[in-house]
Amino acid sequence: QVPLVESGGGLVQPGGSLRLSCAASGFTLDNSAIGWFRRAPGKDYEAISCINSSDGNTYYADSVKGRFTISRDNAKTTVYLQMSSLKPEDTAVYYCAIDFEDCKYYTGGHYLVGDWGQGTLVTVSS
Repeated sequence: QVPLVESGGGLVQPGGSLRLSCAASGFTLDNSAIGWFRRAPGKDYEAISCINSSDGNTYYADSVKGRFTISRDNAKTTVYLQMSSLKPEDTAVYYCAIDFEDCKYYTGGHYLVGDWGQGTLVTVSS
């Protein structure tokens, strides 16, 4: 499977906002559940958000709930992660991926993703 491509990362001050984008090359994302994950230095991957494949239900980890919003564009070619009220502990490389378990991680199941892309680095620092 071809990895998805993340973009939009950068350096932002605490309390600031960023919008990350996730796109596929050569295919649309409308029939896929898409998850956002992050990996902070020295830590494992953390699942932080997901949008399912059927009715667009969204899910969030407690660490980002109320601050991050996942969405799809109308053409179903891009999935976004709007991040607000950013904290230094949000610093990480952010990845998106097709979740073949359709976001079940957030209801007690697991996630299953293909290959990781290169990710996009988000640094929250003053």
